[in-house]
Amino acid sequence: DTLWDIAIAEVGKRENTDDDGKRVEVWEKSVLFMGSKNGGKTTIILRCLEREEIPKPTLALEYTFGRRARRHNAPKDIAHFWEIGGGTSLLELIRIPVTSNNIRSFAVVLVLDLSKPNELWTTMENLLQATRSHVNKILAKLEKTNPAVATEIKQRMRNSLQRDHPDYDLVDPFPVPLVIIGSKYDIFHEFDSEVRKIISKTLRFVSHYYGASLVFTSKSGAHLLKARALINHLAFGSDRSKSVSVDHSKPLFVPSGLDSLSQIGPPPTSDSDIGKMRANTPLELWKKVFEKTFPPKSLCDLQDTKDPAQDSQYAEYEVDVMRAQKNQELEQYKRNASKSWKEMDFDPD
Repeated sequence: DTLWDIAIAEVGKRENTDDDGKRVEVWEKSVLFMGSKNGGKTTIILRCLEREEIPKPTLALEYTFGRRARRHNAPKDIAHFWEIGGGTSLLELIRIPVTSNNIRSFAVVLVLDLSKPNELWTTMENLLQATRSHVNKILAKLEKTNPAVATEIKQRMRNSLQRDHPDYDLVDPFPVPLVIIGSKYDIFHEFDSEVRKIISKTLRFVSHYYGASLVFTSKSGAHLLKARALINHLAFGSDRSKSVSVDHSKPLFVPSGLDSLSQIGPPPTSDSDIGKMRANTPLELWKKVFEKTFPPKSLCDLQDTKDPAQDSQYAEYEVDVMRAQKNQELEQYKRNASKSWKEMDFDPD
């Protein structure tokens, strides 16, 4: 071994032993935050890490991390926090933080802006579908290279509900742990009671169907505490609260596995309307009912059309000058090419 190898081994030994010199396993988890544009994802991450920073808009994919010890003088566990900005504009970036190397310790936090119900289902559906598709591709590869790990991951998610739960065979758990956060509750609370009831029931159903936890929050410290508790459970393995709040006149808090279809009730519409709706799955039925009340915005309307290269927070003088020069050269090339094209003679035959 080189001197460098010995030094690395010694540091690792010091970091991963307790006061008695016994070997202690250090946890390393990864959490991906995604959701509504300007929905408050960065603020939630900073509060979870107890950082008093002013949040900046997330341009594309941001990374930070936190370290926390489970007890005094114990080595610190590590949590990697990834955040995708732009709402549904950058779905292809999901494949960067979610890999076959970390899939066993990966979790997703979906932040939905409660103040914009017409964008809610489209945002939720596209982000979860893209994530599920990518995770399923990873699991398909693992089934060939490491089938034991693939089976473990699938079984773990099936266990999000107890086998004796009445809905065990009626739900479709997400392939990795999932927390759904309804943000901007302070604005949502001012909505009409019936509107709040429809949104609350719908998100309860979606969360239960995917085996996810659900919490409503805002910038208020009191509201953020329960959201922090759920995220800390994912990131650092802290104890999970078993309290439940399903009163739609208050912020919802429903840890995974503690709700049921019988408690949620049927979709909030008349029996005659339900009979007219054609749906192949319960999720599709709830979608139709929800979008009847809140007509969705198209995916194009939710795309972020701002050019990331023009974002002032990432300005680099030398790079920007060179980019401007290359843009001018490109425009000149286009003009010359267009002129040459027009001057070309074509044989009519």
